[in-house]
Amino acid sequence: MIKCGIIGFGKMGKIRANAIENSGKGRIVAVYDINPPLNCSYKVTKSPAEIIESSEVDTVFVCTPNSYIPVLCIQALNAGKHVFSEKPPGFNAQQVEEVIIAEKAASDRKLMYGFNHRHHRSIQKMKQVVESGDLGRVLWVRGRYGKEVDQSFFDGWRADPQIAGAGILLDQGIHMIDLLLHLGGDFDEVSSIVSNLFWKIDDIEDNVFAIFRNSKSGTCASIHSTMTQWRYLFSLEVFLEGGALILNGLKTSSGAYGDENLAIKRNPTHLQDGRFESEEHVVYHVDTSWQSEIDHFFDCIAQNQNVRYGTSTDALNVMKMIDRIYAAGRPKEIAS
Repeated sequence: MIKCGIIGFGKMGKIRANAIENSGKGRIVAVYDINPPLNCSYKVTKSPAEIIESSEVDTVFVCTPNSYIPVLCIQALNAGKHVFSEKPPGFNAQQVEEVIIAEKAASDRKLMYGFNHRHHRSIQKMKQVVESGDLGRVLWVRGRYGKEVDQSFFDGWRADPQIAGAGILLDQGIHMIDLLLHLGGDFDEVSSIVSNLFWKIDDIEDNVFAIFRNSKSGTCASIHSTMTQWRYLFSLEVFLEGGALILNGLKTSSGAYGDENLAIKRNPTHLQDGRFESEEHVVYHVDTSWQSEIDHFFDCIAQNQNVRYGTSTDALNVMKMIDRIYAAGRPKEIAS
């Protein structure tokens, strides 16, 4: 059994705890939260250090607000622990590079980041189709991901730029950036608009529009990440030479985004008038992403295999892209 300690026992810490227990491969030794949980069935420590330095813990889960993530990852790796961390991996790419230094020094320790959208069954199916080559190469990708927030948003840490680091892109849109890279490949050209038009919180953007291009392949992509989407929305489209993958909805704990409805359209070259030779619809009603992610992490530890999804390289590539989006699109009034 893989012995785990969880730093940060809020919503995400509890989600991870449930997945750890359900895996049958790990057990929770201790947890820590700045607001000590009441009636907790696990040992509650008085500091993160107690978990990181404990000889009874071999794997640390970092489930804290954003600003604490890089330093806790480094401390845990330096202590010889395996590390699973929530996103974002840092405020910028430089912080991720500092974690990677500690990862390399930790030798055989595993580091994985919680880009759990890759583990949704609909996304896995899309990746399978793209990699098969059956529909040719990717021409373009379009992602839209939006939610709404109300006045209670101002009471939480996500409205504090010192703790959150930025707004909706770093909070939620980061998943869409990861999926663009996962399905569409690399992009070396970036243009963007970063806006706090509605909530007007300094350094906390409420909308980001960005477009990308790979100058060698010509593949293009775009995203809209927003917290002023008055009807929750997840939409991811991948158009290829021979068809399209169109996903609407994402199964989450809140249920706000609906089921995952994936359309796979096959378009032979002799039909260029909007018709499709065939169209397959697959609907996923259950979210298995949390469990899939933890099972992958534990298998990598138990079998001493390299992490395949949510690697530090994935994290660094995402943050390099986000750095460029902010640099290109932030107006002076919300620039750091």
